[in-house]
Amino acid sequence: MAERVEQEEIFSQVLRAGRRTYFFDVRSTKADDYYLTITESKKFTHDDGSFHYQKHKIYLYKEDFSEFNEMLKAATDYIVNEKGQEVISERHQKDYKKTEVESEDTTETTSTESFTDVSFEDI
Repeated sequence: MAERVEQEEIFSQVLRAGRRTYFFDVRSTKADDYYLTITESKKFTHDDGSFHYQKHKIYLYKEDFSEFNEMLKAATDYIVNEKGQEVISERHQKDYKKTEVESEDTTETTSTESFTDVSFEDI
């Protein structure tokens, strides 16, 4: 009888971001090497008050760390350089309140959330 053993988490970090939660988990392979799983969990609430979570997972192995890290940094730097750190999407702001002065096309508010720089160099 083969018993499936859940992979042990060696190191874990959680980033809560509104309805989304990101899990960064270091796990061990059968050969006793390490790899990273990044899981996005998003909570959906139904009209009746019940809810469910939708999860997406990425498996990242050591041979891809350097290129992944470079591409993530390049993409996040591009976004911040082009659009700044201020969150401008009303859908993602907890404290968003539209005023009469704002037009439909240009909605600007101040976000209380700060940008989180993700670094994989410590892994």
